[in-house]
Amino acid sequence: MTESDEFDRERQAMIRTQIVTRGVRDERVLAAVERVPRHRFVETTMVDQAYDDTPLPIGLGQTISQPYMVAFMAEAAELEADDRVLEIGTGSGYGAAILGCLADEVWTVERHHELVALAKAHLADGAFGHVHVIEGDGTKGLPDQAPFDAIVVTAAARHVPEALIDQLADGGRLIVPVGRSSRDQMLIRLRRCGERIDWEELGAVRFVPLVADKDS
Repeated sequence: MTESDEFDRERQAMIRTQIVTRGVRDERVLAAVERVPRHRFVETTMVDQAYDDTPLPIGLGQTISQPYMVAFMAEAAELEADDRVLEIGTGSGYGAAILGCLADEVWTVERHHELVALAKAHLADGAFGHVHVIEGDGTKGLPDQAPFDAIVVTAAARHVPEALIDQLADGGRLIVPVGRSSRDQMLIRLRRCGERIDWEELGAVRFVPLVADKDS
């Protein structure tokens, strides 16, 4: 068995035992997870753990999220093929790659210069030419590219940033962890319905904190 075959086997097992069994059923999401090789988005010293049921450190106090959580949030975003999506917290680029398999255009914002460079390298494959990595303060969103059909935030906010709500298109969904500490975070889905914002709790989670630039 080649190394590629082994990774394919591990990815299939990950989908079957970690993601499907926990209730993710969207066939497009499952196909995206199958398509994206997670082992290419982790540190070389952790390649053998790429398909484990856990987040992994990627440096600078950041992590690549647990595979199930990436799939769950992608499904919660209810993406259509022609959607424009904003991701806050690029990390190593894995989540952006999954979103890129599901949407027409993805903008992803990362505050750490080193991770911006890393994600751009990981997404250099021509298949992800529609995924744009931007260095910046994710709490501000990306107003020049708004509105977005979906916004996915991969770090926990103390409060939902108003700037992100303002950048939702009508019918747009915002998926964001909210909590004052890692012990009380809740994943929230907000949906813009004209002037009304509906929201629902999707479950307890644990993410690194969402940090604004000091001059924000």
